[in-house]
Amino acid sequence: MPKDPLKAILLELECHFTWNLLKEDILFDVENTIGQQLEFLTTESRLTLYNLLAYVKHLKGQNEDALACLEQAEDITWREHPDKEEIRRLVTWGNYAWVYYHMDQLKEAQRHLDKIGAVCKKRSSPSDYKLESPEIECEKGWAFLKFGGKYYQKAKAAFEKALEAEPDNPEFSIGYAITVYRLDDGNRGGPARSLSLGPLRKAVTLNPDNAYMKVLLALKLQDVHAEAEGERHIEEILDQIASQPYVLRYAAKFYRRKKSWDKALGLLKKGLKATPTSSFLHHQMGLCYRAQMIQIKKDTCNRPKGEDKLRVDRLIAMALSHFKAAVERDSTFAFAYTDLANMYAEGGQYSKAEDVFQKALHLENITGDHRHQIHYYYGRFQEFHCKSESTAIHHYVEALKLRDWSLLRTKLTSALKKLAVKRLSHDASDVQSLCALGFVYKLEGEKRQAAEFYARAQGIDPENAESLAALCELRLCI
Repeated sequence: MPKDPLKAILLELECHFTWNLLKEDILFDVENTIGQQLEFLTTESRLTLYNLLAYVKHLKGQNEDALACLEQAEDITWREHPDKEEIRRLVTWGNYAWVYYHMDQLKEAQRHLDKIGAVCKKRSSPSDYKLESPEIECEKGWAFLKFGGKYYQKAKAAFEKALEAEPDNPEFSIGYAITVYRLDDGNRGGPARSLSLGPLRKAVTLNPDNAYMKVLLALKLQDVHAEAEGERHIEEILDQIASQPYVLRYAAKFYRRKKSWDKALGLLKKGLKATPTSSFLHHQMGLCYRAQMIQIKKDTCNRPKGEDKLRVDRLIAMALSHFKAAVERDSTFAFAYTDLANMYAEGGQYSKAEDVFQKALHLENITGDHRHQIHYYYGRFQEFHCKSESTAIHHYVEALKLRDWSLLRTKLTSALKKLAVKRLSHDASDVQSLCALGFVYKLEGEKRQAAEFYARAQGIDPENAESLAALCELRLCI
């Protein structure tokens, strides 16, 4: 078949190449992560991981390596999914066809298309090269989940479609529960915070031996103030997880949030022995040391002396070493950057903090939620350490523009109002502060108050485009 008609058929397939998984969204350490999950994690099928790894290899121009991953996927299919071998091969065959197409091996591409066509015909599919299947929806869900936060809603929709066909399928229930848990986690403070509790309970019921699902359920129970019940799930699995770093790290997170720092650190050290390159584990260790430091400062009314001061300095140094390790191992780990910068500031190393914040502000391919947090913490750094109130206001506003609802919103609006009012008490003609107050009141739905501040800014600076546009919009609404 000529190349153009062949591509038209390829575009009909259900596989990683047609799911709009963009190259720019590949997470920095995704290959390392998939490798660790293939070795340690049993939450999802190894087939889905090899298929995804093949696609990532292709995106990086490594088509021969991609073919090797697809061979692994085929080998696993008949061993792990003998009951649905044909259907489970469809995504792999689609990926094969696309890789061969990009390698200009059109006969091989055609051969794999013929395999897909034969299965579709055998199962009386209305499409020649596409089959509706909950297993394919499940694999699509896992692919979206691995490509990061901007794909989570698509992952949720795919798992929901799979569950419509098989409501009690153990694998589908795991994928759906993890996805909703991630969505909860990205919307802390929002109304959806505990939506994953029900799906997690169901996933644990359907997969009673799955330690990973139990530890996620424990964390969610801790979120909803049922910590004792959550700890019972953790205690059930502690003997099973000596060699499961993905479970160890979440169990450690549970104990860190419970302020059982020694227990948390012990679990994290076990995890690092198994996966020494894990940025997540290093970040969690840094958080443990930081939490201990904060507790000492709190107990000493923020004025540690003598042995307490020495302990604080040691804890800062240890937190810094692990936060640095986290960003070295994952250069897009936004939270690790802000924690590293804030820890430098805590230790009085302001120039190093500034350098890290600048790197964070220029990160590419991160979510709006991560960028929102970076602007907030950089604003705080500028306000309290650099005494640059104008820069702080700019970054507080930028944070709110990125996400007007988050766990940080109350802190952001409070900080912005307080700072703007303070500046106006010294200079009533400060246009930046007037616009900032107008912006906050507009966000809060106080349109008349917002219009008043923008009108004052416009009176002082008639050429100010921000106040003019906002004022016109508000006057149409009032």
